[in-house]
Amino acid sequence: MKKIYLILTVLFAAGCSGSSNNNSSDEMNSKVKLMTLAPGHFHAALVQKSMYADVDSTVHVYAPEGAELDAHMALIKQYNSDSDKPTAWKEAVYTGSDYFEKMLEEKAGNVVVLAGNNRDKINYIDQSIAAGFNVLADKPMAIDRAGFEVLKTAFDKAKEQDLLLYDIMTERYEITTMLQKEFSLLKDVYGEQEMGTEDNPAVTKESVHHFFKYVSGNPLTRPAWFFDVAQQGEGIVDVTTHLVDMIQWSLFPGEVIDYTRDINMLSAKRWPTTMSREQFQEATKQSDYPDYLHKDVVGDSLKVYSNGEMNYTLKGVHTKVSVIWNFQAPEGTGDTHYSIMRGSKTNLVIRQGADQGYKPALYIEPVEGKTDAYKEALLIGLKTIQEKFPGVELKEYDKGWEVLVPDEYKVGHEAHFAQVTEKYLEYLKKGNMPDWEVPNMIAKYYTTTEALELAKEGQ
Repeated sequence: MKKIYLILTVLFAAGCSGSSNNNSSDEMNSKVKLMTLAPGHFHAALVQKSMYADVDSTVHVYAPEGAELDAHMALIKQYNSDSDKPTAWKEAVYTGSDYFEKMLEEKAGNVVVLAGNNRDKINYIDQSIAAGFNVLADKPMAIDRAGFEVLKTAFDKAKEQDLLLYDIMTERYEITTMLQKEFSLLKDVYGEQEMGTEDNPAVTKESVHHFFKYVSGNPLTRPAWFFDVAQQGEGIVDVTTHLVDMIQWSLFPGEVIDYTRDINMLSAKRWPTTMSREQFQEATKQSDYPDYLHKDVVGDSLKVYSNGEMNYTLKGVHTKVSVIWNFQAPEGTGDTHYSIMRGSKTNLVIRQGADQGYKPALYIEPVEGKTDAYKEALLIGLKTIQEKFPGVELKEYDKGWEVLVPDEYKVGHEAHFAQVTEKYLEYLKKGNMPDWEVPNMIAKYYTTTEALELAKEGQ
């Protein structure tokens, strides 16, 4: 029997985005209307943790019945009843087995929000674009080479119809990442970008994540398919999407990257995380492994290829990206992140370990040490940074300086979803995105899917 979450009778203006840039003056003058499709990941709900002036408060949800939809609706309800900043979303839910076809038929909105099963996602993206909808999708949009080819076609279709396909790159709004980029643009501080070698990359980004965690104060229940790399994607094509994006965005801001000539994959590897049956049950609240996971069960344990590393050059700059997934962080710890950009004058390093209280912190460590001349140049450069980020200061220590960031900039990962959505809404109003966004998204997914192919070949 179908669950009834909310029954609404709503009259909509023209539902889907049209096929010309007149969308800006016609549809975009009215409210943007969201449609959430198969929200199997909590990121779909985080898009709605805030309200937006240009977005209709009624959101149409098309999804199969089950725990994933229940979890999504529970988060929306939680945000609506928040004691500090309550939202006011109204969810009109359709749960028939033909939920995807129903969305395409009803055209109740003009933007499809996607965050869920990554095997299904690329088909949802392709058909939603073909039907005339804009798409805001969680990463990764493609998890293998076949998906990458479909994604390229989807971007072509979007261009033909003046639609916007965009992925949710939250880490561009994390303050230490933003400041690392800004300091790298100060030539008197950073110097020239080092090119590095495969053994000593000029740019490195590493992250450690955990399967069992808390979201909005509650323990997160993962869907069982999250542990099936055929559906979620391997680690080397999942979280690495953010890391590859940040490298492109930081090294070559505002520049178009052509994946056919600017990227050279050198090496890649992958390895599994081993999870006990009890851990799987704790993370999913399911009593046993579903049939589709039996291929990955050895003895009584589940092996998930959630870890990966890639080494490649981007316009000649040697870079390294790696991701590790453990089951749960030890008590009092959390996810960690390490990032270094090496310039001829200084290293810009983000650390997020025990010494930082598992909160990211940015350090400036000059190559030739803390000379008076370098300190003078740094203090002059700081004034430029402060024009954009008032209140940012420096704290000297033995190797260099720690960048002190006011709390107002530390909004947290969940708040970054609203920031991405605001940027997407800005693009929708304009009717286009910067020239570099689409080719650089294509380059990003080429990088991750090519790394997966090379890692598999290596085994």
